[in-house]
Amino acid sequence: MSYREPLFKQYYKAIEQLPQQAEFTKKDLLTAQFLLEKQEDLEMYYSPHNEFINHEAKIAIVGITPGWTQMKKAFEHAAQSLRQGFSSSDVLRSVKQAASFSGTMRTNLISMLDRCGVPQAIGSCGSESLFSDKCDLLHTTSIIKYPVFYQNKNYTGHRPKIDQSPLLTHYGFEVFPKEMEKLKSCALVIPLGKTVEQVFTALIREEKLPLHHYLFGFPHPSGANGHRKKQFDAKVLSFQMIVQQWAKNFNSIN
Repeated sequence: MSYREPLFKQYYKAIEQLPQQAEFTKKDLLTAQFLLEKQEDLEMYYSPHNEFINHEAKIAIVGITPGWTQMKKAFEHAAQSLRQGFSSSDVLRSVKQAASFSGTMRTNLISMLDRCGVPQAIGSCGSESLFSDKCDLLHTTSIIKYPVFYQNKNYTGHRPKIDQSPLLTHYGFEVFPKEMEKLKSCALVIPLGKTVEQVFTALIREEKLPLHHYLFGFPHPSGANGHRKKQFDAKVLSFQMIVQQWAKNFNSIN
């Protein structure tokens, strides 16, 4: 495993000096201090939980962009860890584990991965182990590396579409594929939702992504996705087959 910390080096003092409170609010974090870029109604803010890259990962789960819940969790965990004297590498590693797809989204995601047969493939009792004792197998990330808000609300991939914004296009089609190239193994890659899948399809067509086993058609696990269960049920058998194919390669090298 390894990590990159150029932006973390720039922001860790500011994180350390945040108010010592159990929970942060948008007034604490959505500030000029952490604002990375602004284009019209889009605002991108720094958050530390996508800085860590697990080069050895065998499974990669990819969302659109970190939302407020993940950003808040990441800052709270990072601030606490820094005050306790943890090293940069340990902070970034633990923040990734604590904040990635946190909340009900992680609960839904774990349930879906269980039904796909992931626990059997990795020799585990349940997919929740990917966020605990088997976290060395997992890399979580986003098409857009840092939290993006549209008119002060979580960016959902629609307004504007990724390829209609220079800012989002840069991160989605230039920054993101370079991150995926750093995965050493032929991984099981799970793009969450149609917007993420569309970016993957374009990158594969342009030969900007290495060969992996993809679970295309995997619905976004957000509780706001009312069609999630129906979409998943329609594809679960094909997901199970792809996981089984990937597992043959995974088990042959472990």
